[in-house]
Amino acid sequence: MALSSQTPPGTSPITPAVIAPDLAARFDAMLETMRNNRPTDDLGIVRRAFELSAQLHQNQKRDSGEPYLMHPLETGIVLAGMKLDPVAVAAGLLHDSVEDTSITIADIKRDFGTHVAHIVQGVTKIGKLDFASSEERQAENIRKMMLAMVDDIRVVLIKLADRLHNMRTLQHLSPERQEKIARETLEIYAPIAHRLGMGKIRGELEDLGFQYVDPAAYILVRDAVEEKRKQGEPILAASEALVRAQMKEAGIECKVDSRVKRLYSIHRKLVKQRITVDNVYDLFAMRIITRNSTDCYAALGQIHSLWRPVPDRIKDFIAMPRPNFYQSLHTSVIAEQGTPFEVQIRTEEMHRVAEWGIAAHWKYKDGPVSAKDEQRLMWLRHMVEMQTDTSSAKEFFSDLKVDLISDEEVYAFSPKGKVVIVPKDSTPVDFAYMIHTEVGHQCVGARVNGRMVQLKHHLKSGDIVEVITQKGHPPSRDWLGFMKSARARQKLRHWLNIHQREQAIEIGHRLLEQEARRFRAALKEMKEPDYKRVAGEYGLGKGEDLIAGIGYGKFGARQVLNKLIPGITTPGAVAKAAGMLSDVKRALTGNDDAIKVKDHDDLMVYRARCCNPIRGEAIVGYVTRGKGVAVHRKTCPNVSNLLFEVERRMAVEWTRETVELPGEYSVKLAIDCDDRPGMLTVISGVISDSKSNIRNVAAHTAHTEATIDVLIDVKNVKQLDGIIKGLRKVPGVHDVQRVTQG
Repeated sequence: MALSSQTPPGTSPITPAVIAPDLAARFDAMLETMRNNRPTDDLGIVRRAFELSAQLHQNQKRDSGEPYLMHPLETGIVLAGMKLDPVAVAAGLLHDSVEDTSITIADIKRDFGTHVAHIVQGVTKIGKLDFASSEERQAENIRKMMLAMVDDIRVVLIKLADRLHNMRTLQHLSPERQEKIARETLEIYAPIAHRLGMGKIRGELEDLGFQYVDPAAYILVRDAVEEKRKQGEPILAASEALVRAQMKEAGIECKVDSRVKRLYSIHRKLVKQRITVDNVYDLFAMRIITRNSTDCYAALGQIHSLWRPVPDRIKDFIAMPRPNFYQSLHTSVIAEQGTPFEVQIRTEEMHRVAEWGIAAHWKYKDGPVSAKDEQRLMWLRHMVEMQTDTSSAKEFFSDLKVDLISDEEVYAFSPKGKVVIVPKDSTPVDFAYMIHTEVGHQCVGARVNGRMVQLKHHLKSGDIVEVITQKGHPPSRDWLGFMKSARARQKLRHWLNIHQREQAIEIGHRLLEQEARRFRAALKEMKEPDYKRVAGEYGLGKGEDLIAGIGYGKFGARQVLNKLIPGITTPGAVAKAAGMLSDVKRALTGNDDAIKVKDHDDLMVYRARCCNPIRGEAIVGYVTRGKGVAVHRKTCPNVSNLLFEVERRMAVEWTRETVELPGEYSVKLAIDCDDRPGMLTVISGVISDSKSNIRNVAAHTAHTEATIDVLIDVKNVKQLDGIIKGLRKVPGVHDVQRVTQG
């Protein structure tokens, strides 16, 4: 098949492409699928997009050696299978054109219209900007895609189709790239498909990703399931026949089929519940498709008349749909031969939504979005709302991943009967923010089922939650330690950013004024342009940012004063002030002179007590108001809750030391071991042999086990690691852990 000669606007002349017969046949089959699914649509735009894609990619090959055209064509075939419109399929055929060829978005807009151009732009990765890491680039690409989804959901549908074909051909890449792409698929794209209700796409993405992320586990699960399948299929076939006969006798028209549960879904259940394949009740699933919801409930009764249901395994997702609008009745039963299986009962319409989710009903038209479609996009809008309150793409990406992982929901109720869906293990605070942002901010307590509970109480489905508020009462940063909803966490962070900044500005003004009085400087003569000039020297845009930096402790007040009024501090006064500062630092922080803030010499630094970092460990600084820079270990559990404000993060490092003093850092170890004579002597010997001093020892025994808490002095992390390794080699020692204060 040869294409007509044409030159895409804005590009150099392109030789007409010659398309291999197999690709031409695949394209014709795709057009036939579209004609059957959408008989009234004009497919001219699809043919033109295919012709241009063939010309643009004619000299390109995939890693497999196949013509690159294979990829956009297979992406289009997936989209056609979703019954999407010609604009979506045309955009799918062109989705890599801007990224990989010389054509521009303006060219596509002129030749294919605004909608196709907008979709292609939303799918195109960011390629020309500089990023500090590949993770930041990935985060910005995901955020860009999420923003484009709000205007047109077809952006993410094409991205999912694109990712699906890439996963189907992943075997041609290097092992490193295979694992990277597969992990991203499991963490981002499969959960997005789940959130949008696209069960068919999600299931295939998960199974394809599973075999590359954990190939050993994949083989184990696959082989175990295959063995069970051989045993269970005859039983399931007989059960199907029995169900058909039972439904016919009851006058219920339906279709009946069976399937084996997806491998990745089984793997997650085995890991989470710590069970074997023999204990998976829904390894086999029978699906019954009825005419209407009334027949669904009637069919459920017939199933329970044939087999007794497994207790606590009956779920009504018709009356209470999942957040992604999945609807079905679920029950688990055990056949006469002892084989357990799940029965899913739904209507034909519910089945379409379960398979294709938002793609099953999305209307591609101008004008207002329907109320039902708006509901379907609620999760997406919440995500976009989050990102508007977040300046960092990495922070947004991190929250998104947390939210996507939360695939289990709790259905709680307000006292007026409103259903509020929150992630598993959510608290009354999460519930309050889902009701309204201000309700969350002013939450001071909660009653669950009429009983007062702590704000960190975990909610369960069916709980009736009454939020107690107090006007003017501020929220607490400590809530970040137990909140589960990404949306609620972002709302709280946004409030903290605003109000802590206000406090920092107030403190900054006060500190600068104190320093000015010390040197008898007239700050009243300083105008906004003066502050803005100095702010610019620190890479800031406004004088207010400079004052806030002083309040946070990020900039020294004396340093800023000297830039505002050059020469105001004499050399003698500066030396005196530096000596005073050094004395204060030693009084407050002990040996913390071993840490310094990069590019700042006059900021106080202290090691956080919660994790007590020691020399050699990776560390991170967090500016505290009026106290200087708190230094934590990067692995400290408190860091994720503290470092949500980009402007309060500081680069810190260990200074070069000329002399290492013994006993510089105190570390507490918890040793789990056998309770036997001589154990304490052996443990003490290991520590002494490493030239470490023991400050304190406390032992607790129970039956034949003991826990020994020992406080030791170490020089650096290398010495500590050696001690821990030595202790773990002692016969009878089961575990050694470094104790933090959380």
